Amino acid sequence: MKLILLSTPDFFVEEDTIITALFEEGLDLFHMRKPDSEPIYSERLLSLIPEQWHNRIVVHNHFYLVEEFGLRGIHLSQQHNQLPQNYHGTQSRSMHSLEELHDRANLDYVFLSPVFDSISYPDRHSAYTPQQLHDATRAGIIDRKVMAAGGVKSETLPLLKDYGFGGAVVLGDLWTRFNIHSGLDYKEVIAHFRKLRKAAE
Repeated sequence: MKLILLSTPDFFVEEDTIITALFEEGLDLFHMRKPDSEPIYSERLLSLIPEQWHNRIVVHNHFYLVEEFGLRGIHLSQQHNQLPQNYHGTQSRSMHSLEELHDRANLDYVFLSPVFDSISYPDRHSAYTPQQLHDATRAGIIDRKVMAAGGVKSETLPLLKDYGFGGAVVLGDLWTRFNIHSGLDYKEVIAHFRKLRKAAE
């Protein structure tokens, strides 16, 4: 299974160092979601991440960054749903129902959420029963191009493999192990990522 890391909404001092270290540990994709941010901060973060990892980074806004930094692709949303003219990179989108998964034309992969109760957003609860997920897999609705999001942690990764998801989107389970406002030591983040990586194999 692929492991995809979704950024925190806020920028922080150690961010580029942690992301680079996670790429070195085998992170498949980093999705940079910084809602309502000024593009200059995204440019700064990308400039601090070694160029060799840029083709594993996907942006959720400021789409011009894809061409400027040689990034992997664009993640569309209701707020940012227009591709740049003559765009040819990868495209992904978040979906919030099994019915939406029927409409995936031109998309390289999609996020389906919330599969489990969210860690970062306590009011977001799982939208699907285990039976619904199994049925969707048997029907070919969930396949290798569907990435599970919401409540993903090392304990739930084996379930996601069983359901047939192609990957998992990690957010709260990793970032809650580092204080972005005052933290300097990110060893716990790296150690936990190794645990996630092993569970995803």
